[in-house]
Amino acid sequence: MSPDKRIEELKLVLPEPLKLPPNVNLPFSWIRVRGNRAFVSGHIALNADGSISEIVGKVGAEVSIEHGYQAARLTGLAMLSSLKRELGSLDRITAWLRVFGMINVAPGFVQTPQVINGFSDLIIDVFGEECGDHCRSAVGLAELPFGTPVEIEAEVEISGN
Repeated sequence: MSPDKRIEELKLVLPEPLKLPPNVNLPFSWIRVRGNRAFVSGHIALNADGSISEIVGKVGAEVSIEHGYQAARLTGLAMLSSLKRELGSLDRITAWLRVFGMINVAPGFVQTPQVINGFSDLIIDVFGEECGDHCRSAVGLAELPFGTPVEIEAEVEISGN
């Protein structure tokens, strides 16, 4: 089944583009297509209207593993939304190649893979095992933009128009 149809079947909502806080300027592309690759800048969890998710703080302190997992899933939906806007259709994605997951962690928190599983589970659900399988890192960091618990960047292989 095509990813676009699978999203409908799963009743997933792809959010509107990120609504930046006042006085914030991000002078870069969210998606950069070169040849048969699309490089995806770091995305964070968004609400359906494009506002930043209310899930904020450090995983292992203010944010539970379960809420971190949900933030990673919402981050995946934000990324899919950006890819769909740039590519016209998610059906153009032929393979997920690399995923780099960053988690805003409390000191001593080491369960970063469980958090980024929220993203990976979503991608495999939407794209299937063959296309959705990816190499991945899940690293803990001291801080992330806007206090978000998760930021994820990726690289995908794409077909022509």
